[in-house]
Amino acid sequence: MNYFTIPEICIATEADIPALTALMNSAYRGEASTKGWTTEASLIAGETRTDENSLTEIIRRPGSVILKYTNEKNRLIGCVNLQKHGNRLYLGMFSVSPEQQGGGIGKKILLAAEQHAVNENCRSIYMQVISERKELIDWYLRHGYKDTGERKPFIEDELSGKHLQPLEFMVLEKFL
Repeated sequence: MNYFTIPEICIATEADIPALTALMNSAYRGEASTKGWTTEASLIAGETRTDENSLTEIIRRPGSVILKYTNEKNRLIGCVNLQKHGNRLYLGMFSVSPEQQGGGIGKKILLAAEQHAVNENCRSIYMQVISERKELIDWYLRHGYKDTGERKPFIEDELSGKHLQPLEFMVLEKFL
């Protein structure tokens, strides 16, 4: 079932996990990520943002979906994880291929996330963004998200890379 108004977007399955992993890692980490504007390479060292085991756990979690955006050749070029928490929807792992960034794909994925939230009877969407990522935060603000004032520590873990400076998350939210 695909209830999205954007035909390139549908819910990912476990068969998509290898492609999702490659996309997320290329969008956030390492040299490949520097071709786009969403890179975290200057903040976090390493090539890995996530792995297949983590994505398998996320995709199997009740209330969690990953939306995928594929191009006309059925190549995965964008995705986002959405997790229902009560009457709110958490948005994370938002990724667009670095070569495709700036072309409106992110806007379409964000619109589909909001459509999913409405379909799930959620009153808002919230997310955590590294507070040092001003350009990305400004993009979300332009799309109706607001700074809640809440900050959370960004704890370094074994999987997602060594922090090159102290980092924290800013919580943004949009009421629907």
